[in-house]
Amino acid sequence: MPLETTTTAPEQPRLGRRRDHSRDADILDAAIEVLAEVGYDGMTMEMVASRAKAGKATLYRRWPSKGELVVDAVACMKSKGLDADHLPDTGSLRGDLVAMVKPRAVEDADRKLRVMGGLMSVISRSPELAEAISSAIVEPRAEVNRRLFQRAIDRGEISADCDVATISMVAPSMTAYRLLVTQRPVDRDYLIAIIDGVVLPAVGLKPPPADPEAQTTPLGRSADD
Repeated sequence: MPLETTTTAPEQPRLGRRRDHSRDADILDAAIEVLAEVGYDGMTMEMVASRAKAGKATLYRRWPSKGELVVDAVACMKSKGLDADHLPDTGSLRGDLVAMVKPRAVEDADRKLRVMGGLMSVISRSPELAEAISSAIVEPRAEVNRRLFQRAIDRGEISADCDVATISMVAPSMTAYRLLVTQRPVDRDYLIAIIDGVVLPAVGLKPPPADPEAQTTPLGRSADD
């Protein structure tokens, strides 16, 4: 009588709990808000979790460290920034530059610069973070300016000898200095003053005549300053 044999079905592997990425955008936004308010050194994972209304364990499953969370949060800012492929085309360099000075764009730039200010203490220690900041905050603005200047060159408005790479960084650099070093606000008047008082003369163009009704002095300083 043959021995009875039994077959055992192969054991199914146990699946771990699937990670839920549906809250990632909220968490990254919360991280940016906290960074802008308290800086990298003052930021904690608990603060981000509280702002995002998420469990701290959720953050640590997705980002094991604060540094990894910050790199992802800063990188995410690029996708919500300027669109260099859809720029205003007014027919003049000044018109294009002024058209870029919209309330939402000014607010977005202010927020990004505050995030950059909050990260200054750690940038020198983290090449990865420095690269993320350049890619998400510095380069998009410079790329927009380069395209606007190149368009002006192509239509013969300014000379092809203009140092586009350098001039494209003038307004962003002055804006960053004003906000981060002097702690003064950046508004529409200040940005247009840079365009008329610095950028246009640098490329050989004359700004329009000053408006006698304007209540501001060069570079956006009020008459009372």
